[in-house]
Amino acid sequence: MTGKQLAFELPLRAALGRDNFFQAPPNRVALATIENWQNWPGGKMVLSGPSGSGKTHLAHVWAELSGGAVIPARGLSGLALPELAAKRAIALEDVDQIAGADEDEAALFHLHNMVLAEGGRLLMTGRGAASKWRIALPDLASRIQGSAAVALAAPDDALLAAVMMKLFSDRQLVVPPNVLDFLLLRMERSFDEVHRIVEILDRHALAQGRAVTRKLASEILDNQADKGA
Repeated sequence: MTGKQLAFELPLRAALGRDNFFQAPPNRVALATIENWQNWPGGKMVLSGPSGSGKTHLAHVWAELSGGAVIPARGLSGLALPELAAKRAIALEDVDQIAGADEDEAALFHLHNMVLAEGGRLLMTGRGAASKWRIALPDLASRIQGSAAVALAAPDDALLAAVMMKLFSDRQLVVPPNVLDFLLLRMERSFDEVHRIVEILDRHALAQGRAVTRKLASEILDNQADKGA
């Protein structure tokens, strides 16, 4: 059989445990805050950071420590709030994305009050500072903005390399260190770009039946540069 191999989209199972979280200066304070969850002021915390920066991973680390659950904020209004509150430890992801969604905002307001009234813990994640989330419900906005907060800082090279290595590992790909070094020299310094590059290299390697090497990475990046010119 010749030509390109058939590329099957296999489900990815990201490793989200504490042992898989790479500690580095940009995330050290956030990780320490998550691990100190029993001492959060008022029993709640806002965790912010750019897309792909590790908010979901930290939320799952916290859920493992606290015995809690990780729930997307979008669609919260369709869930049974008393049952959720009974868990006493809830991580609400992407709270910034429910801005202006009246039913989800109201549901979060009630869940916030239920969890904290029982002495539970509430973690809320989102992009950017909570004051910029444009929450329309005044009572909810004031409660979020009155919460203690911690942010994931911009990544350094060591953290970008570690995230890239983890994403390749999640896809069951073993990539030589020289490939990571090459990509770091050529890529935009953002977590979104790391996710994008890993996905593209995985897709092309699978379609062409090749390993992820420096040669393949160079071909893909040069091809993208030519298209963008």
